[in-house]
Order: sequence, then structure tokens, then C-alpha cells
Amino acid sequence: MRPSEGPGSVDVPVRAFSYDSGASGPELTRAVAVETPIQVVIGGAPFAVMMATPNDLEDFAYGFVLTEQIAASVTDVRGVEVEEVEDGWKLKIAISGERLQAHLARGRAMSGRTGCGLCGIEDFSQMPSPGPPLQKQAPIAPAAIHAALGELEAGQPLNQATRAVHAAAWCGRDGKIVLVREDVGRHNALDKLIGAMATAGIDPESGFALITSRCSFEMVQKAATVGIAMLVAISAPTTLALEIAGRTGLTLAALARPDSVTVYANPGRIRGVAAATA
Repeated sequence: MRPSEGPGSVDVPVRAFSYDSGASGPELTRAVAVETPIQVVIGGAPFAVMMATPNDLEDFAYGFVLTEQIAASVTDVRGVEVEEVEDGWKLKIAISGERLQAHLARGRAMSGRTGCGLCGIEDFSQMPSPGPPLQKQAPIAPAAIHAALGELEAGQPLNQATRAVHAAAWCGRDGKIVLVREDVGRHNALDKLIGAMATAGIDPESGFALITSRCSFEMVQKAATVGIAMLVAISAPTTLALEIAGRTGLTLAALARPDSVTVYANPGRIRGVAAATA
């Protein structure tokens, strides 16, 4: 754990309960995922309060400003300061003057939750644009998705301990998992992954993202905004997720299981699927 970040879980006392025989056995301890307020401050002005797990917060800061289109690239971010405060954590993000002016002109503030996707907007016109259509890339073999699914659990130590957090993973074209980030919020986990990728200089065309949550619209929008062209989800998508995938050209596969995966949009990036559905 980095000195400037908190634990992902804490141990609490619990007691097992049997429906047949009532409370039984000794008192145990179980790891519980930490959920705490994270205040995002941009250019000295409060912008958002998100409920999140207080690890990988610098990654979260970078990913958040990129997917919110406050920054266009990591070079727009001048610095990130992570500070523990009485009631949670504060992320102080400095961005370039031009991007800061554009951000202030938007006049948007957010009050978020772990399950929040459109906080702080006043009307539909303020919804972030997912950006231009994504570039075509060489198809990825279905075996790569299978390989990534097989590796995913080993890359989720916090979820193994708590069974309460989501994960977002970046996978190479061969299915090898390169990065994993975890959080109680599904979109926070994806923001952390995107921030880690950006600061590490990972090309979003070099593989695909795998998420453990349902695929709601903001997951597709965040991926498309930073140029991720293929998103694989463990759970199912929503109608708006499919609409944004269709608009941006993002390949969306969901209900990913060890024996199968369902392709919902733009199958051309998965080898053999386009021909089968033509």
C-alpha cells in the first residue's frame, strides 16, 4: 500500500448463523471492503464527491479527468496530490490552463455514488460525448477472451478477501492480463484502470478491457472516450450501452463465461465471429 492511500478492506467481527441450528461456532473476522468519500478538487475548486475504495487513488484521478473529458491526455495533468482528511480522502488535481478554462466554462459539479453515472448535469445536452468512431484493428481470437477470464480471479486479491468489489482489467491481444484495478464502484474500477494505462503509456488499441460488472452506458462511454475499442463484460449490457457502442463502433461482448461469450455489437474485432454472423 502506498503511504498516501488507505486500505482496501478492514477486518470486522462476525458470527456465522445456521438456518437450522441458529448461531453457531466461535466469533470470526471477515474482511469488509472500504467505501469512503473521495472529493475531487480540480484547479482548487471542488468538483465531485465519489464513493470509492481508497487505493490506487492517483490512477483514479488520472482516469477520472480523462473519462470526464476534463483532460485530453495525461500531459494536461500537471500534478495529483492525494490527501487523507477527517471524513475521507481528497484528490487535488492540477491541469493545464487551457483545459482548466474549458472545464470551468462547463460549470458542472458532481455529487456521486458508487453506482452513479450521470450526476451533476442539468439537462441532456450536458451528457459527455463519447467521441469520434473508433479505429478498426486486427481481430482478436476468441481464445484470448477465454484466457483472460481464466486469469482474472487471481488478479483480484481484494475481491478474494471481501467478495464485494468490482474489477477492470487490461488484457493483451493474447489474453494475458497486464493490469487490474479494483473498487466498490464498477466505473471507479474502470477509471482506475484507464488512469493506470495512461500513465504507463499503454496503447488502448493493444488489447481489450474486461470488467466484472454489468455493462451500463457509462462503462462503454468511458472506454470509447479513451480509445478502447473492445470491451468484455461478465454481466449483461443495457440498451443505452448498446446504443453508444453502435454509435462509436466499440465491440461489446458480454455474459462472458468459461465456455461462451455473447457478442452484442460490432463483432468484427473478434476473429471468426463477423463471418459467422454475416
